[in-house]
Amino acid sequence: MTPMPTTAASTAPQPIIIRMHERDNVAIVANDRGLPAGTTLPGCLVLVDAVPQGHKVALVDLKAAAPVLRYGIPIGYALKDIPAGSWVHERLLDMPSARSLDNLPIATVKPPPMPALAGYTFEGFRNADGSVGTRNILAITQTVQCVAGVTDFAVQRIKAELLPRFPNVDDVVALEHGYGCGVAIDAPDAIIPIRTLRNISLNPNFGGEVMVVSLGCEKLQPERLLPADSIPLIDLRNRATLDVVCLQDDTHVGFMSMVESIMRQAEQHLQRLNARHRETVPASELVVGVQCGGSDAFSGVTANPAVGFCTDLLIRAGASVMFSETTEVRDGIDQLTSRATTPEVAQAMIREMAWYDAYLQRGGADRSANTTPGNKKGGLSNIVEKAMGSIVKSGTAPIANVLSPGEKLKAKGLTYAATPASDFICGTLQLAGGMNLHVFTTGRGTPYGLAAVPVIKVATRSDLARRWHDLMDINAGTIATGEKSIEDVGWELFEMMLEVASGRKKTWAEHWKLHNALVLFNPAPVT
Repeated sequence: MTPMPTTAASTAPQPIIIRMHERDNVAIVANDRGLPAGTTLPGCLVLVDAVPQGHKVALVDLKAAAPVLRYGIPIGYALKDIPAGSWVHERLLDMPSARSLDNLPIATVKPPPMPALAGYTFEGFRNADGSVGTRNILAITQTVQCVAGVTDFAVQRIKAELLPRFPNVDDVVALEHGYGCGVAIDAPDAIIPIRTLRNISLNPNFGGEVMVVSLGCEKLQPERLLPADSIPLIDLRNRATLDVVCLQDDTHVGFMSMVESIMRQAEQHLQRLNARHRETVPASELVVGVQCGGSDAFSGVTANPAVGFCTDLLIRAGASVMFSETTEVRDGIDQLTSRATTPEVAQAMIREMAWYDAYLQRGGADRSANTTPGNKKGGLSNIVEKAMGSIVKSGTAPIANVLSPGEKLKAKGLTYAATPASDFICGTLQLAGGMNLHVFTTGRGTPYGLAAVPVIKVATRSDLARRWHDLMDINAGTIATGEKSIEDVGWELFEMMLEVASGRKKTWAEHWKLHNALVLFNPAPVT
């Protein structure tokens, strides 16, 4: 079960410290501005140092080389004696070695089935292949970065001149990326960016309408990106071939000829999309990607546990949930393999972790490169501590599936989708997996958004939710102060998902049209 924080006091200005596990010998300070030296904590412990919000305080005297325990596990070893009441930060800790991928527990956790959660629905767009979109968007796929400027120019005109005539279409999106040429297109790992872009083009929110803009001379030719057998037959109805606008075609004389060609083809797709209408579908049609970015020490205390509770609700409702970020779950690999539904699922997770370990090693890095200056300022000492707070987004359900980068989800339940932890690459790969709704938690704050799917942002701290009141959709900081429980916020998130998925509510990112670029993961050589 997700550990519940123990709170020393629930209202400011009383000192508030949070201890995650009974074995922990450190706790974090929850007060908005931290606590000054000399503050008396519950139990009569006096702070030796000023401790910033989210940072750890030693609850007992820690001898040099002693394990520092948070979440009930060693997140590091003291580099010197640390008196009780001291501020415990990354400069005082030696990080543990990565857990070996050998001799892991394999499918050992067999929890009783969770009770079904029936009766929950949303209003979605049913696609011919059976998938459901939460939005009705025309996406224009690009084979290569070279066409991005022309396509963007055309999209702006489409939005201004054509889109108002098609009220059932939510948006027009150019799938811009940095791939397509100047790359080793036949290298083994090139399949990752190619299948990523292919599967994004077929995302449920795009209604099966596939339109491509190509330069003409690029390595990633349209037929290679989207071979006939990759596209559902319905996508080619009334068309003999893939719909491609090639800018180098002799028929194009001048820039405006290219733009007008894109607009003519787009109008045909808009007409078909506009004929679609929302219909009531079960909550089981949700495909949710969960992710965190700009994490802090509260991520694993408030927002991520609430997301984990909501993940369990979604699984009980028959939905699909993807959690990711390889370096942010690597240190909890034993927790994951033990929750696998079968030995094959556990071995697939081990395979993905081993691949990523080797990938980092080739680049002269390891998992410790993950933590950012902002993570540390927010109280996270290292990747081990960060991992323990990140993994709880996955809830408690058995892990039923594993996706390699860029693959499309083909099964319900809880899936580990192997991705880098980079916000933009992770979101891009989850789009390829087929997500139709995204949940993103943050402690330091980020205006992250995606054009293709609604992104619900969850703040870990009340101070962030207050300051970024028109960027954060849910405040999980109320968990830290005892105003709400993890379950309360989890249900709040679940109910908001149904409203957002139905189009009855927009997220703040949608309201402001804050959209980050797609970033394809390309471990193959660039030539």
